[in-house]
Amino acid sequence: MGKIKGFMEFQRTLPEDRGPLERIKDWQEFHEEMPVEKLKEQGARCMDCGTPFCHSGIMLSGMTSGCPIHNLIPEWNDNVYRGFWQDAYERLMKTNNFPEFTGRVCPAPCEGSCVLGIIQPQVTIKNIECSIIEHAFAEGWVEPKQIAVRTGKTIAVVGSGPSGLACADQLNKAGHTVTVFERDDRIGGLLMYGIPNMKLDKQKVVQRRVDIMKQEGVEFVVNAEVGVSVPAEKLLNDFDAVVLCTGATNPRDLEAEGREFSGIHYAMEFLRSSTKSVLDGTQPVLSATGKNVVVIGGGDTGTDCVATSLRQGCKSVIQLEIMPQPPAERQADNPWPEWPKTFKVDYGQEEAAALQGQDPRRYLMMTKKFIGENGQLTAVEVSNVQWCNQDGRFIPIPVSGSEEIIPADLVLLAMGFLGPEAQLPRALGVEQDGRSNIKAENNYQTSVEKVFAAGDARRGQSLVVWAINEGRAAARECDRFLMGTTSLP
Repeated sequence: MGKIKGFMEFQRTLPEDRGPLERIKDWQEFHEEMPVEKLKEQGARCMDCGTPFCHSGIMLSGMTSGCPIHNLIPEWNDNVYRGFWQDAYERLMKTNNFPEFTGRVCPAPCEGSCVLGIIQPQVTIKNIECSIIEHAFAEGWVEPKQIAVRTGKTIAVVGSGPSGLACADQLNKAGHTVTVFERDDRIGGLLMYGIPNMKLDKQKVVQRRVDIMKQEGVEFVVNAEVGVSVPAEKLLNDFDAVVLCTGATNPRDLEAEGREFSGIHYAMEFLRSSTKSVLDGTQPVLSATGKNVVVIGGGDTGTDCVATSLRQGCKSVIQLEIMPQPPAERQADNPWPEWPKTFKVDYGQEEAAALQGQDPRRYLMMTKKFIGENGQLTAVEVSNVQWCNQDGRFIPIPVSGSEEIIPADLVLLAMGFLGPEAQLPRALGVEQDGRSNIKAENNYQTSVEKVFAAGDARRGQSLVVWAINEGRAAARECDRFLMGTTSLP
């Protein structure tokens, strides 16, 4: 715990962000740092709750409650309060390979299940986590560690997103020789091209960790798409084990009249194009500059599309959500410690409101058809919907007479993902479940001997922190498979 009655003395406080109208002018991270004394106060708010739920990592009502990697949150909160920063860093690294990632992009289910949150604003767990690891980097405590003994076993990890990196990091620490294959031109997967630079700096944060892993002995191969440019059989022949960490990158489409018009793109196409242009110093292949943008879908990806469109200088941006606007407070059917399904204003919506005068989100809206001329998108026809119970299932029903035409030069589909892309599982001959995810049971082993799977490719679209948990678990089981036993956590 932190300070006795600290939660009664100090209010929940987060670091200031750069102003929305200022930060949309660049691609730099927008969170400011919090002074150490203020961080100590926030750590002091961690109460003696008896049974902490913040690191439970369980599923309640289909939502994550608590930290999936079981971070030792009360312990490092107490360390920060007492000024024991190196102890806090060591406790943090026991469960999380990459707190600099989760401390920036995780939605913090730990905070949603914080016991203090029952009566007061919860502890600022996410910000404290990020502050600990950045303090450790600043102090020089984060250094490459040389592996004393190598096992002689070789492992191929396919995919360099959070699950792939976590898996590779753990297997390397166990003494195995690990090669990570990435189909893109940079390492990081979702971390590199799926999350904009203003949320997660690619050079200062992602590449910094990749460089450390390289120095520790992990080999990275880019522009290597297994099953296309790299034969799948080569991995089976050349390595003692293979771990598939390819993510769930098959996007959900929208089957509506006019879908064939030019100007309709998946969100990840747009975000990748934008980040690559920022890193390469070139113009983006897919740009929102001067365009009326309509983002279809909510969630983090939809927000990132809004924020990216603003930075590219769009004419306007609207975000359509088919679900109703969440309530301001928890409802009776959403009790603690479930994830609070309450209304939030994320960074992209804050920026759009500052520039356009209102929140860009419009709720209970359905896209009926796309409108265009000469093959080019010009507008979207939408209508309001009502959610109705039909035979025990709630489905959206269009409201007659509520149709509306919204000008649109660019539509971005941010409606989630269906599962992993099909070519690699087929090339390796691994079984898939009814949702197209790679079938791998509790030991993370697929139907093909010595082939394992982890992350979104195994469990479906989920959080970065779940991907890290999956990568660590798959590494443990892969190590056990190769060595007969394992000391990996």
